[in-house]
Amino acid sequence: MTSPLFPGPISTRRTLFSSAGKAAAILAAAAMTLSACSTGAASSTEATTASTGSAQFPVTIEHVFGKTTIGKQPTRVATVSWVNDDVAIALGVVPVGVPKNEWGGNGKGSTPWKDDALEKLGAGFGSAKAPVQYSEADGINFTEIAKLSPDVILAAYSGLTEEDYKKLSEIAPVVAHPEVAYGTSWQDSTTIIGKALGKEAEAAKLVSDTEATIKDKVGKFPQIEGKSFIYGNLEPAKGDGVNVYTANDNRPRFLSEIGMTLAPVVTDNSKGSKEFYIPWSAEKANELQSDIFVTWVPDASTADAIKADPLLGQIPAIKNGALVADSDNTLTLSISASSPLSLPWSLDTFLPQLATAADAVK
Repeated sequence: MTSPLFPGPISTRRTLFSSAGKAAAILAAAAMTLSACSTGAASSTEATTASTGSAQFPVTIEHVFGKTTIGKQPTRVATVSWVNDDVAIALGVVPVGVPKNEWGGNGKGSTPWKDDALEKLGAGFGSAKAPVQYSEADGINFTEIAKLSPDVILAAYSGLTEEDYKKLSEIAPVVAHPEVAYGTSWQDSTTIIGKALGKEAEAAKLVSDTEATIKDKVGKFPQIEGKSFIYGNLEPAKGDGVNVYTANDNRPRFLSEIGMTLAPVVTDNSKGSKEFYIPWSAEKANELQSDIFVTWVPDASTADAIKADPLLGQIPAIKNGALVADSDNTLTLSISASSPLSLPWSLDTFLPQLATAADAVK
């Protein structure tokens, strides 16, 4: 699934979690399987999550739909959306179930950073201790999640609707996003999930260690510091103009965190907005002033088409040769759905691209 707003699954932010209309029938069917379901992944997860954190419970987590109380330390963790499974795994918890990475993933329906972390936990996909994977191509997979009898469902980074939240809550306590759909920073996702899993200290260290890694890698490219940027989507073949990501989105947020500056044209035109993007007419593309323009393309020929487009080619950064347009789906996913696992993996490739664009700034 793709869209102009985001390549791959995250592009379905408006629709992926809108399947609650089917939920009642799905849950009715799933309920019949709950008592009979047990998986190899479950026992491994129960062992993995055992820790002194149980003394911290019960815990209550506030989110956009209210509050969720988790009575005791979870041992059967299921996740929806992206990021949530990365964080749990980074904290040493092997979920009983996770969504497949159906865009930007590998032949295992996973990612290189997730595979590496699971292997270290002795739970790589294909092994007896691996999480069960389910598809989210048509929305939340209520049936498969219910089969796993989770005792918590992690959705700190997600686009749950209130109806989705209510239906999932019939299965297990749900940790929903705190405010803006798909607007939770990786730091906040880690902190929230750490609390839900009884691993607050580990989560704080994970955030600190990841930020230190990022700082160290970014320090090797001083030309990035202070450069203004726009992160957006450009599709010359469709004539749809431009979709520009706002400060609510993790992509611009990450670039700001590494010392770059979101272009004033974006901040000025998205004040007060809770949307993760704003549409921009191609006829006004020349007004998108920034040092660097970052986007994603399906292939190198699309990057060439953007540069040659009579309107999009007038975007100042593109005109000056400061376009970052990568066609690696996995790299795009690692920055867009950023996590403590994905960011360290991505930076050795992504930062040199930003630095090359920064060198072109006049």
